[in-house]
Amino acid sequence: MPKMNTLSSAMPRLNLRYFLTNNVYCKKSTFATSSLERIFNSMPDVQNKIASHFMDSKGMFEYPSLTCAIGLLGMKFKALEEKDKYYFECIDSNRRRKLVQIFDDLSDTLCKIADLSEFLRNIHPDIEMMIEAREICIEMNQIVEQLNTDKKLYKCIKKVAEKGDKFPMNDVEKHIINLFVFDFELCGIHLTEKDRQQVVNYNNNILQIGQEFINNANRSRVIALDSSPSLLKQYFDCTSDGNLIINGFSDIDDEFARECAYKIYFSKNKCQEELLDNILTYRCKLAQKCGFSTYAERLEILHCLNNTRVSLILRALKGSTAGTPEFVFEFLNCLNYHLQDNTKNDFDLIRNVKSVSSGLELSMWDVPYFISKIKRDWLKIPLTEFSPYFSLGVCMDGLNLLFSKLFGISLIYEKVTQHEGWVPELYKIRVVHYQEKDLGLIYCDFYRREGKPNQDCHFTIKGGRRLPDGSYQNPIVAVILNFSPPTMTQPTLLTPVMLENLFHEMGHALHSMLGRAEYQHITGTRCATDFAEVPSILMEYFASDARVLKTFAKHYKTSEPIPDYLVERICDSKNICIAADLQTQIFYSILDYTYHTDESAPGNTTEILAELQEKYYPIPYVENTSWQLKFSHLVGYGAKYYSYLMSRAIASSIWHDCFINDPFDRSMGEKYRRECLAHGGGKPPRNLVNEFLSKEITPNVLSENLVKEIKMKSEKL
Repeated sequence: MPKMNTLSSAMPRLNLRYFLTNNVYCKKSTFATSSLERIFNSMPDVQNKIASHFMDSKGMFEYPSLTCAIGLLGMKFKALEEKDKYYFECIDSNRRRKLVQIFDDLSDTLCKIADLSEFLRNIHPDIEMMIEAREICIEMNQIVEQLNTDKKLYKCIKKVAEKGDKFPMNDVEKHIINLFVFDFELCGIHLTEKDRQQVVNYNNNILQIGQEFINNANRSRVIALDSSPSLLKQYFDCTSDGNLIINGFSDIDDEFARECAYKIYFSKNKCQEELLDNILTYRCKLAQKCGFSTYAERLEILHCLNNTRVSLILRALKGSTAGTPEFVFEFLNCLNYHLQDNTKNDFDLIRNVKSVSSGLELSMWDVPYFISKIKRDWLKIPLTEFSPYFSLGVCMDGLNLLFSKLFGISLIYEKVTQHEGWVPELYKIRVVHYQEKDLGLIYCDFYRREGKPNQDCHFTIKGGRRLPDGSYQNPIVAVILNFSPPTMTQPTLLTPVMLENLFHEMGHALHSMLGRAEYQHITGTRCATDFAEVPSILMEYFASDARVLKTFAKHYKTSEPIPDYLVERICDSKNICIAADLQTQIFYSILDYTYHTDESAPGNTTEILAELQEKYYPIPYVENTSWQLKFSHLVGYGAKYYSYLMSRAIASSIWHDCFINDPFDRSMGEKYRRECLAHGGGKPPRNLVNEFLSKEITPNVLSENLVKEIKMKSEKL
C-alpha cells in the first residue's frame, strides 16, 4: 500500500509591466538565470499579490477546492469514494486491466490525500487546517492498515505474483506486485483475525506515541529561574513567569555555561523514557507477531521518505540496499574500524585546542563548539566575508546552471495565486526539460517564521505516474528551509552550511522531478531509504566543488565574482574534522540499530547508550543524561538511521567514478538520470547500484571507499 485585496489603481499598472516582462522573459529564455537571481533576492509576497490580481486564483498546490480546511475534508471524502471503487475493481474476477495498474490507482488515491495532509499537519500556519490534517493523517493510516490486512485483496495480489496476471507484465510490474505482496505479509496477513487486528493496533500505538515523542524531543527545556545558574540568563530567553528556556548551546563561549546547558537539555525525563520504551516494545511485538525475531530483521518496514520527516503511511520496501541486519552491522563496524586513525587525529586536535583554551578534558558539550572554533580559526576570515557572494538568488541561479548542464532542465519561476500558497513568502518553480517540456512543480518555503518546524526537509505532495490516457501525472513537491528573510537593503545571504543544505534538499526535489516511473508507488524518492538519500548527498559534493561555485558566486552589491582564495577556503573548510563528524554518525546509527535488534526490546535505553558510547565514541557518557530522548530520528528512521552513512558511501562512489573530473559532464548526468534517478523504487536498489558502478558493493567496499575519500581530504589540509 502507499507510502504514502484590492490594490490601488496605480499599483497594478506599475507592477503589471514587471509581471508581464518577467513572464515573457522566462518563456523566451532557455535558462532564466538573471530572473531567478532577481526573484529570490526579494520577498515574493508582493509579486504573488499582483499575480492574484491578474490571474485566476487556484487552490493550494493547484487543487481547486483546497482553499481552506473544509476543502481538505472534501478531498478526503472524494479519496475514500475512489478508494472503494478501486478496491472492488481489484477483487473483481472479470477486471479488464492489469492488477498492478488498478492497485497503483488505489495507492495514488490514498497517497495524494495522505502526503498532502502530512505536509499540512507539519507546515501550514493555520491551526484549523493543521488539526484537520492531523486527523486525516491518523484516519489514512488506519485505512491503509485495514487494506494491508484485507484477505480478499491479498489473495488477488498473491495469485498474480505466483501465477502471473491474465494481462502480460514487464519486469518492473512484477517487481511492484512483489512489493505489494510483501506489504501484506509484513502486516501479518497470514495471521488469525485476532492477531491481524493486534498488528493494526500495534501500528496505531507506534504512530501516536511516536508523534508525542517527536514533539517532546523538539521542545526546549524549561526550568525555574531560581534553580538554574545565574550565568545562563545571558545566553537563554526567559518566560513571562520567570522560567528559563534551554535550547541550543554549542555556540556558548563560557565552558561552565555549556556544561550546564548540556546537562539540563539532555537531562533524564521519565515521561519521554516511557514513550521511547513503549515505541521499542510495540515495534518488537509487531515484528514478532509477523514472524520476525526483531524489528531490525523486519528491515523493510519503514516510514515513507518525505526527506528528514515522518510520513504516516507505513510502506514496505522489499530489498533495501543493505538487505539484512548483518550487512548493516558489518558496514558500520567496517567503517568504524577503517576510520579509527582519522577519528583519533581529529579528536586529538579538538582536545589540544580545548587544552590550550582551558587545560580541561574534552567533554560532550565541547565537541560541536570546538569544531566550529577550529574551522573559524582555520579560515581566518569571518563568514561575513563569504556570505555576500552567496545570496539566495545567485545560489538558485547556480542550481539552475548546474541542472541545465547536467540534465538539460531549467527552473522557471511562476507567481503564486491567492489561495495557492500557505504563506505569502512562497516561491513556485516549474521544472522544464528542453525536450520533454514540463516535468513538475517545486514549491519553495525558504524563510523561518514563528511556529514553523526548524528542520530542512522535502515533502512529496503528488507522485509522478503514467495516466491511462498516456499522459504523465507530473510530481509536485515542497522544499522547506529556514533562512532569514531578505530586508529592504540586503537579500538573504547563505553561509557554506546553508548553501549545502539548499543543494541537499534540492537534490531530493531533483530526484522527484527526474524520476519518470510508470507507477506512483515507486516514483522518485519512494524507494529504499538507504538509497533515497544518495541524490541529495551527491548534491552536497557539487556544493563543495570550487569549479561549481565559481560559476555563480558573486557579490550581491557589486556583482564581483568570488575571489579564488575565498572559494578554495570554503571548500577546504568542509574537510576539517570530517572524520569526527562521520564517527558521530556511526555512533548514532549503531545506537538506533541496537535499540531495534533486541528480541525482548531494550529495558534501559540509557544504559545501552552509555555502553555503545564507550565503544563507538571517543568522549565518555555524561552521567544522569539521556541524549537519546532528544533523538527524534528514532521514530522516523527506526532501524534505518544507518541509511545516511550508506547513502553517503554510495554517493561518494558515484562522485569519484562519474563527476570528480568534470562536475558538468552532460553524458554522465544523463547516465546518472537514466540508470539511477529514473527508476525510483522500480528496481532492486542493490542491483541498481551494482550495475551503475559496475562493481559488487559489499560492506567492506563501501566503507573503504568512503574512508579513502576522508583520508585524501584530510591530507589536503
